Amino acid sequence: MRAKLTFWIMLVFATGVLAQTDSTGDYIIDTGDVVRIVIDGNDTIFAYDFEEVVIKDFSTPEGRKAYKVLVYNVRKTLPYAKLAAFRLQMMEDNLQLLSTERERNQYIKETEKAIKEEFMSSLKQFSRNQGYLLLKLIHRETGKTTFEILKHYRGSAETFYWSAFAKFYDASLKVEYDPILDYQIEMIIDHYHLE
Repeated sequence: MRAKLTFWIMLVFATGVLAQTDSTGDYIIDTGDVVRIVIDGNDTIFAYDFEEVVIKDFSTPEGRKAYKVLVYNVRKTLPYAKLAAFRLQMMEDNLQLLSTERERNQYIKETEKAIKEEFMSSLKQFSRNQGYLLLKLIHRETGKTTFEILKHYRGSAETFYWSAFAKFYDASLKVEYDPILDYQIEMIIDHYHLE
């Protein structure tokens, strides 16, 4: 019943729109989202052109719950990933200003210490799924995996240590964000205007 009512309302609003005629009788797109379709040069049908709509079918309560958990996790972890990308860019800019390798190493250590003091207590409260999602979102924001970032700034030995630590929790520092495979995450970010 609701679909029929919506159709008739759209039809009433669409009929008030004037369209230019086309001698070929093809589809004519008017201003706005109303499309006038001319059939055989005599009949005219107005239709509304909708934006892309994605319908989520949750056939089970578990599927609905899993989606809600993903929404919660994305909303919780995305600010940290954005902040990590900002801090990484800021650190990279500041490293360019330093002249010696010793100053750079000292700056990296001080920055790491400051970040640990500021965020370690809140990051420890993340679940495994939230931590895994954070690694993906860091890759999304920076274009680099966490493994690449660690290796660049802390060296191979420390990267190996943290990689082994992540393996203990069934995670990988080399996890990448793929917009096609992770389409739900991208839809959540777009839907809730998290960018």
